[in-house]
Amino acid sequence: MKSFPILAALLVLPLAGRAQSQPVEQWHHLDPAADHAMGISTARAYELLRQLPAPKGAPLIVAVIDGGIDTAHADLRRVLWHNPREVAGNGLDDDHNGYTDDVYGWNFTGGRDGRNLFVEQKEETRIYARLKDRYEGKTAATVPAANRAEFQLYEQAKAEYLARRAEAEAQLQADTRQLTEDRANLTRLKQGLKVTVLDSALLRRPTTADTALLRSASMYYGGLRQMRLPNTDSLLNRFVRYNEKLRKRVDYAYNLAYNPRPLVGDHPDDLTERHYGNADVMASRSDHGTVHGSHCAGIIAADRRNAVGSQGIADQVRILSVRCAPDGDERDKDVANAIRYAVDHGAKVISMSFGKYFSPGKAAVDEAMRYAGAKGVLLVHAAGNDHLDVDKTTQYPSPRFLNGQDIPNLLTVGASGPTNNEQLIAPFSNYGQQSVDVFAPGLNIMSTVPGSQYAPLSGTSMAAPVVAGVAAVLKSYFPQLTPAELKHIIMQSARPLHTQVMKPGTKQLVDFATLSRTGGVVNLYEALKLAQAQQAAVAKKPARKTARKS
Repeated sequence: MKSFPILAALLVLPLAGRAQSQPVEQWHHLDPAADHAMGISTARAYELLRQLPAPKGAPLIVAVIDGGIDTAHADLRRVLWHNPREVAGNGLDDDHNGYTDDVYGWNFTGGRDGRNLFVEQKEETRIYARLKDRYEGKTAATVPAANRAEFQLYEQAKAEYLARRAEAEAQLQADTRQLTEDRANLTRLKQGLKVTVLDSALLRRPTTADTALLRSASMYYGGLRQMRLPNTDSLLNRFVRYNEKLRKRVDYAYNLAYNPRPLVGDHPDDLTERHYGNADVMASRSDHGTVHGSHCAGIIAADRRNAVGSQGIADQVRILSVRCAPDGDERDKDVANAIRYAVDHGAKVISMSFGKYFSPGKAAVDEAMRYAGAKGVLLVHAAGNDHLDVDKTTQYPSPRFLNGQDIPNLLTVGASGPTNNEQLIAPFSNYGQQSVDVFAPGLNIMSTVPGSQYAPLSGTSMAAPVVAGVAAVLKSYFPQLTPAELKHIIMQSARPLHTQVMKPGTKQLVDFATLSRTGGVVNLYEALKLAQAQQAAVAKKPARKTARKS
């Protein structure tokens, strides 16, 4: 029996779009008590907000550091940030910030000639390629003491690269064989049923007595239903696209000879370089990065006023797009610059749905995070989708500086599901009692994708913008809150849940409360109540008397 890659498809590809004029279901907005779904209680939260004074001044700026955003999406265009000092398309740096025509944000993975980088190497590939000639064939004993830390990094990156390259090749070979088999099966099925299109209705009740054809029809009918596709041509196209993604891993992500950086035209090893890239924050509507970034942006702030499509969490924000995460691993230099750009252009919350397991330029990222903290900016980061304990296997950007201190303005988020049972934690989510702060909805989250369409995607990539949206609402209505206070409120209001859940990557049942620092799932309504209570408590405190000067 064929196994359809449902989860993989949800993680990397949009499903069939919904008509723009129809609202879409979004379980992450639901209320645990009233709706029996482990959402964030958005409707209850807005009932509470109606009792509060409306935010004053300009909408809060939330940056989405990702792979790009479809700036023409019907549910996003009203809520996008616009640089008030930049004239679109005139080829000039009107505001003299070093970034020409940055109307919606900036793209640190583009060239000045307008080309864009879509696929990168994994970080372990880059490290191994860079250090291979220097350390190949050497041992720790033959390496000078001053170079042993770098040699150890080389050894770790080499081992990871060789293992992942072999795994990627094996997966591609197996999937290619399966794809060939699918093509042959579907051709035989069409011929046997004497049709050119195999749709759901036909496959449900095929007009044949041939048992082999009946088994095949039943199998592909199940695939169409699970993937919500109209016919097997669409299904086969999905399989082809997934196979192409696997091939890209071999040809690019784990290819020592691949080097796309000349397209950008910067000096990759100069971590102090700031001004490179281009203003194309969309890059390509069909690129996975733009699908991913648009989806994250919609979770945070899809237009809540137009009564169509999806609804974002925050109603008083503008989304600033910073592109730095192509397919593959983002570069530390680009991440650091993306954070600085977002901070310098007014962002108070930054959503970051990317990650990797090597970070040779972490010092630069740390400094950018310190800079954000000094400017009053909260960073929200996805924990990762490899069902790993990140207390034991560090995922970057990590929640601690190089000196071991916790990063006070960084929240790390795991992904949860809609039911308070064994499936409360998403099966792919990373976890960690010391390194993951909180969980948030991240399984089959419906949101915006390019072309004014909507699709459900899964990942901690979806959970992070849920928390960024919660933080944005809090900061909009309680602007005095510092990043540390926002983090504290979000964590403290996520009440511990002692549900027995399936530990990701295993068949072991564990207490959900042991998988993060809070042991809970974020809730907008509870966070707002706590913020309101804390504000009231501060207001009741008597003013401090100061001694009079004689």
